[in-house]
Amino acid sequence: MRALVQRVSSASVTVDDEVIGEIGSGLLILVCAMHGDSDDAARKLATKIPKLRIFRDAADKMNQSLLDTGGAALVVSQFTLAADTSRGNRPGFSAAAPPEEGKRSYELFAAELAAQGIPVRTGEFGADMAVALVNDGPVTIWMES
Repeated sequence: MRALVQRVSSASVTVDDEVIGEIGSGLLILVCAMHGDSDDAARKLATKIPKLRIFRDAADKMNQSLLDTGGAALVVSQFTLAADTSRGNRPGFSAAAPPEEGKRSYELFAAELAAQGIPVRTGEFGADMAVALVNDGPVTIWMES
């Protein structure tokens, strides 16, 4: 599983002109289930991300986690994180999990975050989504399980 984690002041996801998920301070997490990922891959990433010490403490150092700050997470599925750009100019996405597998892993990931007490909002798997964010820092981190 791959994730692109962005520390945000706010973020939202819109489908068909309707905001379906939004958060204030926290993390926007774009996730992609990869072909052959196990449930453990989703659990491992969902356990690690809330513990990343990427939020400012009182001394203005990145020393606090999402768990420390009480922030929220907006989780959005994004199969394009599986892009293979090694040949030609058209990315290939064959490394992404098939849609049924991807949806299951995406939902498991979001559920595992919520089980840790993180307020979680989500996008809509497979939908054409508009994602808006105010990247705080900016802090953007690429992760793989």
